[in-house]
Amino acid sequence: MKKAYIDLDVWKRSRSLASDIYSITKKFPKDELFGLTNQMRRSAVSVPSNIAEGLGRQHENEAIQFFYIARGSLYELETQLYISFDQKYLSEADLKSTLEEVTACKQMLHGFINYYRRLRNSNNEKRTTK
Repeated sequence: MKKAYIDLDVWKRSRSLASDIYSITKKFPKDELFGLTNQMRRSAVSVPSNIAEGLGRQHENEAIQFFYIARGSLYELETQLYISFDQKYLSEADLKSTLEEVTACKQMLHGFINYYRRLRNSNNEKRTTK
């Protein structure tokens, strides 16, 4: 039986990261509202959203594809954090702590993707041995 996505640590952690990004970007200049602020929020929201959507899919291959999209959003967000720092919208301390959260989410998501790959392979083996 599938675990509900809201019970998953990877989803909880990425949801927390999205909240952190909203808090951080509230301090950005107002002229960035439709630029970097919006991009960062969309990237951050994309992570738990794609994890949830992946878990709502019928097959492991579809789920894994959504988990890869979530992972890509983490890399996108990481780049946007560096750009925010370059523009002096973020302090070095905020950059460092937020990047640590991004890295933790990437590691958790990587483990989750590997779990789903093993699940897919196991299910494929069961289908071929019938």
